[in-house]
Amino acid sequence: MTDLLKLSDEELVEGFVSGKQKCFDTLIERHKQKVFSYIFLMVRNQELAEDIFQDAFLKVHRTLMKGKYSESGRFASWVMRISHNLIIDHFRRQKHFPMVYNEDHSRDIFNHTKFSESTIEDRLVQEEVLKDVAELVELLPDNQKEVVKMRHYMGLSFKEISEETNVSINTALGRMRYALINLRKMMEERKISLSYT
Repeated sequence: MTDLLKLSDEELVEGFVSGKQKCFDTLIERHKQKVFSYIFLMVRNQELAEDIFQDAFLKVHRTLMKGKYSESGRFASWVMRISHNLIIDHFRRQKHFPMVYNEDHSRDIFNHTKFSESTIEDRLVQEEVLKDVAELVELLPDNQKEVVKMRHYMGLSFKEISEETNVSINTALGRMRYALINLRKMMEERKISLSYT
């Protein structure tokens, strides 16, 4: 019997579609840490993260069983996209605060030099600030929140974001710009500072 761990994602998908359940189990085992970590980072709740994780792989399972998988060579990013969409669906069900759009601030708060500090104290404070920022991200309009998460949490390029969201690169960039404006405004209103002082 072939060592399943040596097979590529695509070979495992083919094996599962042809009736080998162990191939699907191997796919879950291979990607569960990355997928679950991403979901947990986004929702910051163990039980909710577990629910979304299960929903994601149920959707993967159903899609493969129906023969509708068409992401050849991109299984991992496909699973991440499914997870991301389920997270977005969850947050869309939550209440959002109205946003004020203005042109006053455009500094990228995610690129602040303080985020590169390495002392234990700085790291602890940094985690607190990042937690505050993550909570503010949840208050953004859906299209802005989606771009921020895809860019800063999933590490996608603006080209990839434009492809995933079916908008132009300029639109994706614009959404990021407005997201940063809104985050800066909310940080000022709540007196959250990146300087930790």
